[in-house]
Amino acid sequence: MAQNATITKTPAHQTSAAHLPAGQEVRGFALYVGLAEDKLNSNDPHLGAIVAQIKDLVAQLSPAAETYAAVALAPEGTGGRDIDVVRLALGDPAAHARQKHDEDLDRAASGVVLDLSRKRVLLDNVPATLTFREFELLQFLVLREGRTVSREEIIETLWADAEGEEIPSERTIDVHVRRLRVKLAQYQDIVRTVRGTGYRFDRHADVSILHTSTPSPDVF
Repeated sequence: MAQNATITKTPAHQTSAAHLPAGQEVRGFALYVGLAEDKLNSNDPHLGAIVAQIKDLVAQLSPAAETYAAVALAPEGTGGRDIDVVRLALGDPAAHARQKHDEDLDRAASGVVLDLSRKRVLLDNVPATLTFREFELLQFLVLREGRTVSREEIIETLWADAEGEEIPSERTIDVHVRRLRVKLAQYQDIVRTVRGTGYRFDRHADVSILHTSTPSPDVF
């Protein structure tokens, strides 16, 4: 591709000549696939095998086609939907434009505000009705942003003073997380399940955190 070539994004279903801008021609397409490896089941093929099968399918459909696969890498703990992370990592112009637009929005007008100093959560400027325990659980994850915490660690920290029957089981932690997510409504994916390990807080572009003066417990 020439250095001065301009790429125009066009939906795949609009590639007929009737829909092309004047002076433009179709030269191929990009298919973004959002799929973090930790979401694969034990019987699922690995990402490399999935890519190989897609390339083989393209070769069958059009032997003249040339293919190139690029894997999107992101720092561990990166929040957001997998597909959005992939598009940003691979330089999708529309994804970068949307990210810039989101960053320019007034965070107080929409999205999630986690006010740790006042112990409250606002969803699109409406207070979420979290119980004390639900807020403590959310704050526990927020203060460990980017790190997966086990159910056992949650129990040992948040129920450190509990005795006997007051100590919850790991299954009870799952119930607490499920109820928390219900109250987070459309923003419930900020609390992510890491299969076989525990939970992690994912900060999205529409999440603002108002910290107290207390630093993260994981900062030494």
